[in-house]
Amino acid sequence: MNTLLGIGSRIQHDEFGNGVVINLKSNGYIVTFLEQGVKILKFDAPLTIIEAIEPDSDLVSLFDVEQSLGRILQRWADQTEVVPLGDKWKGGKLILKPGRTDLSSKEIPIDAFFHKIVMVRDRLRVLEQRVNASNMDDEEKVNIQQYITRIYGSLTSFNVLFKNQHQQFVGEKTSVEA
Repeated sequence: MNTLLGIGSRIQHDEFGNGVVINLKSNGYIVTFLEQGVKILKFDAPLTIIEAIEPDSDLVSLFDVEQSLGRILQRWADQTEVVPLGDKWKGGKLILKPGRTDLSSKEIPIDAFFHKIVMVRDRLRVLEQRVNASNMDDEEKVNIQQYITRIYGSLTSFNVLFKNQHQQFVGEKTSVEA
């Protein structure tokens, strides 16, 4: 098949039956079939087009690009650290309940929330490296470094989510004088 199908295209597959293209990946279609559920078909898979929809001009999602870039960095530059969620939180939900009774609660999977927290931590580390490598004078570097350290300190509440203590946020360490 030479025609590229867009989301919403209806197709018929010999093995899976009738389906609708619900997304495109870099290597194929994600199709929901009436009888078989969601399947991934390569672009060259044999199928019959019932109704073709023009594909969007942007065929690669930001998520796909981020995932690919992450794999490349991890493989070649060893820049990505795998940060596991604490075992007791796996499969859990973060429930945000507003103080007003006329508003509904919001549930977020803890692993998605944790991923965002780890991204904040990693971006703070990059910022720290850039400050240290910059041409700023030493006093300005120290001021910004102290500010970053206070940000880490503000994020220590989230340390409960980390499986490994050495990957947690660390703020300013206070020393007790005798």
